[in-house]
Amino acid sequence: MGGFLSRCLLDFFVAFGVVLGGTMLAGICAVLTLEPPIYRMTSVAEQIKIWAMVAAIGGTIDPIRAIETHFIEGHVSPAIKQILYIVCAFAGAHMGSTIIQWICKGGNNP
Repeated sequence: MGGFLSRCLLDFFVAFGVVLGGTMLAGICAVLTLEPPIYRMTSVAEQIKIWAMVAAIGGTIDPIRAIETHFIEGHVSPAIKQILYIVCAFAGAHMGSTIIQWICKGGNNP
């Protein structure tokens, strides 16, 4: 169980970090190009979520193929674990995007 929980946390934080890091770098780029960083950061935060999930789970085809193979062979437990890894990666990417949205909206409100 420790390995499963460890992998879930790793997927969560990798996706979270990809969203935060990519968005912060996009904000720096916006400042350097004299654009408003709030708009650039919020758009990048939404656009990068799927790629953060892909980076966290290690690819798009292999996890889906693993789910299919396990279901066809009748091994439900490994397939459910793979689905939970994807859910954890989604949760991390979504939380990173939500934090960026909060930060950017906080800059607009006095």
